[in-house]
Amino acid sequence: MTRKDRYKEFIAYFQENQPQAETELHYDDPFQLLVAVVLSAQCTDKRINIITPKLFADFPTPEHLAATHFDELFPYIKTVSYPNNKTRHLMGLGKMLVEDFNSEIPQTIEELQKLPGVGRKTANVITSVIWNQPSMAVDTHVFRASKRIGLVNQNASTPLSVEKQLVSHLPKDIISLAHHWLILHGRYTCLARKPKCETCKLTHFCRYWEKKEGIIR
Repeated sequence: MTRKDRYKEFIAYFQENQPQAETELHYDDPFQLLVAVVLSAQCTDKRINIITPKLFADFPTPEHLAATHFDELFPYIKTVSYPNNKTRHLMGLGKMLVEDFNSEIPQTIEELQKLPGVGRKTANVITSVIWNQPSMAVDTHVFRASKRIGLVNQNASTPLSVEKQLVSHLPKDIISLAHHWLILHGRYTCLARKPKCETCKLTHFCRYWEKKEGIIR
């Protein structure tokens, strides 16, 4: 099966079966999503959704984060991964949003990456989810699932290389949606240690399954 055929099957399946996929992080505005995504690095969305309601209630704007101090903010996020670094990131993020961006969330990947704690993956999430730009955030789930399915080269060794290949092959109008398809597929079906191939609905075009079963197409 050619890569073009795999993309065709991938898009067709998810457009029919999961046309409304979206982030599992809870948020009410762009600022809240930005904070949630920064906190979610190497942490589960479930954990972030547990701690953010009180955080958002007490720190609802960039100004609130900019005005806080470490000992005040840390208790709100102490149960997430790397809480010390993330506390500092949020404080710096709040100050930069206030001082450099008039408390508005930037709309470009380049500007977003200037913010403390915001790397390319986080910037892609924000531009995709909030601004509906054709951005592909590559986390561990997207990286793993896209390679196993056969959407990208097996020798793609970095998130950026996977991102570039996915963006070059997917229609622009569904890139942001495909990002969620791959995340959710990797999170719940194409698991890292024990993928649920027996119940997966993508085996008819999955390269990993073909190799596992010795199927030649």
